Amino acid sequence: MSRDTGGLAFPGLAQNEQKVDINEGMTLRDYFAGQALQGMLSNTDIDFFATGYEYYAKEAYRLADAMLAERGGLKP
Repeated sequence: MSRDTGGLAFPGLAQNEQKVDINEGMTLRDYFAGQALQGMLSNTDIDFFATGYEYYAKEAYRLADAMLAERGGLKP
């Protein structure tokens, strides 16, 4: 099953200012997850070693999926 990634976070522009359909760079989902993870990691009250980094990585993508769903009416 293909997951909606929201498209590219920072799409390139052609010389005529038209958006280019390229398959490189981060997706909007990746960007949202990175922003969510940054916020979580800034919380100094969390013991990341006890919980495990994998938990926060998964939660960051769950938040990103919720943001994409809210943004475009998609189901996470």
